[in-house]
Amino acid sequence: MGLIENPKTYTGRDLETIFFRPMFKGDNAEALGIRMLYNMPVPTTIQLWSPQSNILQEYSSGWSGGESANRKQKSIELHKIKAEVGFSASDYFQQVYELITGRADVNLDDLTGSELEQAETEMFRAAIAESLRVMMWVGDTEGSRYNKFDGFLSLAHKRSEQGVVPTTDVTAALTSDNVVELFNKMWAAASPQLKALKAEGQLVYFVSSDVYECYEQYLDKFGSDGAYTDLVSGRRELSYHGIKIVDMGISQYLPLFSDSSTSQCLLTDRRNLVLAVNTADYPGSEVRMWYNPDQMENRQRAIFMVGCEIMDEELMVLATFA
Repeated sequence: MGLIENPKTYTGRDLETIFFRPMFKGDNAEALGIRMLYNMPVPTTIQLWSPQSNILQEYSSGWSGGESANRKQKSIELHKIKAEVGFSASDYFQQVYELITGRADVNLDDLTGSELEQAETEMFRAAIAESLRVMMWVGDTEGSRYNKFDGFLSLAHKRSEQGVVPTTDVTAALTSDNVVELFNKMWAAASPQLKALKAEGQLVYFVSSDVYECYEQYLDKFGSDGAYTDLVSGRRELSYHGIKIVDMGISQYLPLFSDSSTSQCLLTDRRNLVLAVNTADYPGSEVRMWYNPDQMENRQRAIFMVGCEIMDEELMVLATFA
């Protein structure tokens, strides 16, 4: 266990390349299903550009071009947070050792410090990634637990109360018989700008597990061979009229969310939801792992900045459940 007691600190370039960047770039970032920004300058400001829809003119001499694009600017508020985890020395060694033995390319007769360091890093990185995934959906500054910053659902609900985000009210209990009606009502409430983005293939219904299951049950009712195959083998992903339906995987956390309903449904362009993480512009950003001999405890700490934002409220429809 001696090698696990060696302290490890990631700062600066190592903090980015070894610890955070693998979580928020490439396949890992795409798996989140939203737009991910990493180490953008603070304050993080996004410029939204849209081309002019009418620039054609009669041919004549002179210049009358004017502005070539419309610009909308949105800032993402970043919050300074930290993540801390403590394990008893024996439990910590067992978890790290399990990660190592689960890999086929490891020589168990020669476990170097590098192997142990990779396993420690992966364990802590996975815990941070899952916490951020949950917080970006159900984070609510008015909540009891996940209250470090507002997530997408909290932002959508608060702005719907302000009349900024279009909403669809659901008064009846959601079942397999009326789940399609829900999707149709949300599509009818969508702005023309949102509907125009359908051809780009980035529109998505983000739903809670109960909505997802109701739609599965709706599909199971069809008596075709394809429906039977799906019933037996399951479905990799669901779509409705070409729009993907994605289970946010947050049902176990919704009882802690300030909204009273445990059902959630959001129609938007996945590029419209932005999670920003910064480890470069905040003094003191680091990841540290060390052993505390007084408490006989392995400890891990990460300090960084994070925030969520909905880029354009017109490109969204929220379902509110009674």
